[in-house]
Amino acid sequence: MAVVKLYDQNKAEAGEITLAPEVFEVEVKPEILNLVVRAQRAAKRAGTHAVKGRSDVRGGGAKPWRQKGTGRARAGSSRSPIWRGGAVTFGPQPRDYGFKVNKKVRRLAIKMALSSRLAGENLMVVNSIELPEVKTKLMAGVTEALGLNKALIVAKDLDEKLVLSARNLPGITVQSVEQLNVYDVLRHKQLVLLEGAVESVQERLK
Repeated sequence: MAVVKLYDQNKAEAGEITLAPEVFEVEVKPEILNLVVRAQRAAKRAGTHAVKGRSDVRGGGAKPWRQKGTGRARAGSSRSPIWRGGAVTFGPQPRDYGFKVNKKVRRLAIKMALSSRLAGENLMVVNSIELPEVKTKLMAGVTEALGLNKALIVAKDLDEKLVLSARNLPGITVQSVEQLNVYDVLRHKQLVLLEGAVESVQERLK
């Protein structure tokens, strides 16, 4: 079992906490992380791109010139794909880029992402972050004390003061346990779990 130090928001030691090995000490397989991250990013794509095919372009109803005798190549429409102002051949059309990843694989990938942060000594457990008011400067002071520059902070329940105070800090993201996902864990160099979130994460992933 992994035993890590518990800190307060000023980075003073406040004890220790034990992390479940089946969640935080899983063998990391890059191919699984890659699959889940690709699925997450693909699901976010709008897929609303479109171009006009021959049936969509306005005009082109009349034959530009007679079939024979002009010395030019035969043409049936001025909206042919090879004409300027014509249609597009095999152009992009609206589509859904998402693809399915099994629930067990997604859950395993989150465990691997958490394990990679613990193994790289980039995981910190903080008992709580409490702010007297919504103020970015106060949150900046907390992140500086904890030594955070590009960090994902995970709380059991989102505190409005915490969320609003952190949203203008570059590189700092605050999420609830329900929002925890592989892509956000990996794109942040540091992971901060509030003490109340640790138990919830372990219950969710066991």
